[in-house]
Amino acid sequence: MAARTRATVRDVAAETGLSIATVSRVLNGQSNVSPHTRDLVLSAVGRLGDQAPRPRATPDAPGGAIYVRCPYVLTDYFGLIVSSVGETIELHNRQMILGAGEAAQSSAVLPGLPERPGVAGAILILPPEPGEELVRLRDRGFPFAVIDPRTPPPKDIVAVSAAHFAGGRKLMAHVVGLGHRRVGIIGGPVKWLPSEARLAGYTASLADAGVLPAPELLRNVPEPNIEHGYLAARELLDLPVRPTALVAFNDKMAVGALRAAAERGLSVPGDLSVAGFDDIDISRAASPALTTVRQPLQEMGRMAVTLLMRLLSRHTLEALHVSLGTELIVRGSTGPAPY
Repeated sequence: MAARTRATVRDVAAETGLSIATVSRVLNGQSNVSPHTRDLVLSAVGRLGDQAPRPRATPDAPGGAIYVRCPYVLTDYFGLIVSSVGETIELHNRQMILGAGEAAQSSAVLPGLPERPGVAGAILILPPEPGEELVRLRDRGFPFAVIDPRTPPPKDIVAVSAAHFAGGRKLMAHVVGLGHRRVGIIGGPVKWLPSEARLAGYTASLADAGVLPAPELLRNVPEPNIEHGYLAARELLDLPVRPTALVAFNDKMAVGALRAAAERGLSVPGDLSVAGFDDIDISRAASPALTTVRQPLQEMGRMAVTLLMRLLSRHTLEALHVSLGTELIVRGSTGPAPY
């Protein structure tokens, strides 16, 4: 019988639809390969049988730095996440490479990550790229975890977030419990996962009280900052029948709402209740201090690094999408409805 031609790395790549470089990383036991991609390659090797190239043994503790990308200014919100990520990476005896700042939003970072020398994996914080780009990065065999995803993450990508819906529901239940029925909602950017989830939580509690949210009482902003919160609050407070409470997407926007209320001579919480979300430092420095929802920002960072390290150690992850609980913090900015 004629001898069979031995299969090559190119044959395995053709069998899986992956690149030759990705197949080589799997067969050479390199660390920057996701479990999903590794399974694809090993299954193809099994189908090709004895003629296929065999994978090398993988090290128990792969090395390499962790690239942390936060394409936003490291303020009190993002700074808390990044600092906890860095501390946890240090505990795992890894180095952190940080790419941060708003200028990074326009740079195409993801395509080059798998070829970046000395980088084993990445933590992506609120990535601005669409889900399709995250899928492409995963399919190239590069391990990464997402913190605070902007859009619903694909089912087989590791993601850590806060329980936005539950937090929004608890906050609005508190406001409704104080007798407020005409509540203005200052929402975040449209088509953001946190914006949609918090809004769903707000409307669920309003529905429990028999209130259908009026479209005139909802404003969405392009960027969730103090200035846009102020502008949206002005519009809501200048309605012919103004709301008795304002619930903002985050604490910064709630501070903007306090400013709009003060300009109109409204006392908080006597004339108007105001609430935020996040429980960052500004919520405690505001006057009055803000009722808000505490997100476990530092724990989100720690959890993402832990999950990434498990990926790098070839562990099987059953829970890929982790949602951490939130806590309602009641302070002086909310009170009984004035009428």
